[in-house]
This record gives sequence, structure tokens and C-alpha cells, in this order.
Amino acid sequence: MDTTPETRARMSRQRSRNTEVEMALRRALHAAGMRYRVHRKPLKGVRREADILFGRAKVAVFVDGCFWHGCPEHATWPKSNAEFWRTKIEGNQRRDRDTDERLASAGWLAVRVWEHEDPMEAAIRVRDLVVARRAPSARP
Repeated sequence: MDTTPETRARMSRQRSRNTEVEMALRRALHAAGMRYRVHRKPLKGVRREADILFGRAKVAVFVDGCFWHGCPEHATWPKSNAEFWRTKIEGNQRRDRDTDERLASAGWLAVRVWEHEDPMEAAIRVRDLVVARRAPSARP
């Protein structure tokens, strides 16, 4: 891949765990009384890790970056190395869909939170889903 040293350095500094958005969402969930696990695999044998996991309710939360996951509102397609980035981002989207399908088949709910979402609003959405799945009527 043709790239400059500055670009390579900037991309290598991108965090994949404990991003600002993820930490803000975790703080909001914790403040709402929610307890969870972080960076865990919901399914054995599947190399996919949820950012936030509610095991009993079977809810896996993924905090997706707008660039890396091709946000329909904010994604941009780089002009440099365009083919590489399109392949990379579309591959991430396919993997996300596959992850969601695998989790659903195993009785889990995958929740996608975009980095541009308000953490408080996202926390309320996640909390409501977790509470609903924990309710006795939600169990088979």
C-alpha cells in the first residue's frame, strides 16, 4: 500500500479498545445502574469480541467507528489508496453482518452504537433493551 510516514503513524495510533466514545457509553451505562463485562467474546469458537456484554440478557454491544464501519451518515471514501480502503471497509461491514447473524442464531441480540451517537441516548437505548430481555416475559 502506498502511504506516507505521517499517514502510517496516524493510523497506527487509532485505538480499537477503550475509545472515548466507548468509555463515555460505559460511564453512562454504569451511572444508570447497569453492570456488564467489557471486551468479551459472546460465543465460544467465534473470533468476535463485543465492546460491552450483558451475559444474562444475551446482549452484545458494539461501538462502531463511522470511518471503519462505513456509517451511512458520516462515512467517507478516501481518495488515497481508494481500492484498499473500500475493500477494508466493505469487509468490516460484511463481518459485522455475519457477527449479528451468528449472535441472533445463538439467541443473542447485537446492538450497534455509532461513534457519532450521543452516549446518554445510546445508553438509554441499550439499557431498555437489556431490561426488556431480562424481564420474565422475554424468556422463552
